[in-house]
Amino acid sequence: MIKQILEKYQEHEFLKADGFDDAIIGVEENEMRLIYSVSKCLKILQKDMQELDAMEYFTFNVSGSYFAEKTPIWCWDDFY
Repeated sequence: MIKQILEKYQEHEFLKADGFDDAIIGVEENEMRLIYSVSKCLKILQKDMQELDAMEYFTFNVSGSYFAEKTPIWCWDDFY
């Protein structure tokens, strides 16, 4: 999906979360921020760690990070 987003919005710059391209589910067009599926992010992390460790890592190191107005949006979809 990231490829299509970058093609469609060529004039915009997005802040991406490293390693989570497969978890992108869309774009918030008012502020031009990427939207990530939390359940997909957790599945990506669980390839290398246990479920609880993945949740802790995601909460503190990924979704807990703030990078000004371009910080991605984390969609807490149906993950459990």
